[in-house]
This record gives sequence, structure tokens and C-alpha cells, in this order.
Amino acid sequence: MEIYNSTWIGATLNVVESSDSTLVGRSGVVLHETKNTLVLLEGDTQVTLGKAAITFTLDDSDVVIQGALVGQRPEDRTHRKYRKA
Repeated sequence: MEIYNSTWIGATLNVVESSDSTLVGRSGVVLHETKNTLVLLEGDTQVTLGKAAITFTLDDSDVVIQGALVGQRPEDRTHRKYRKA
């Protein structure tokens, strides 16, 4: 579960599931993270995604992260203990 506790800035995020079907399949480099959003760089465009609306993977990891479960500030998320799924 160390992927939950690491910093995500600079990682490649891939959206695998979303309540908004237009977000599925989007990917980009994480530029910024807040409590409720992630800012991605897709090519030359910055895109802001709501965490609660997406399920995603980071880099080449096979761990699927539900955005609704990581709705904390990044500095709080890195110190939190997560249960193994």
C-alpha cells in the first residue's frame, strides 16, 4: 500500500473508471494535488480532475486507487494507514 503514501506529483496517472465516461482512458503527469482534485499535464494542456469522480492507476502499478477514498490533503494522505484490499 506504499503507493497510497508516496507523493504522486510527477507520476503518470491513468483513469480506468469514472462516473463521467469522457474521463475514462485519460492520462497525464500529475502536476498538483489538493484535497479534492488532481491537476494533470496532458500534452501541453493542464486538466483538473475531481478525485471523487475517478478510479485510477499510477505509473505502471497494478494497484487501482479509488479517488473517493483518498480525499485528504496530500500531506495528510502520506502519513495515513490504509487497509489492504
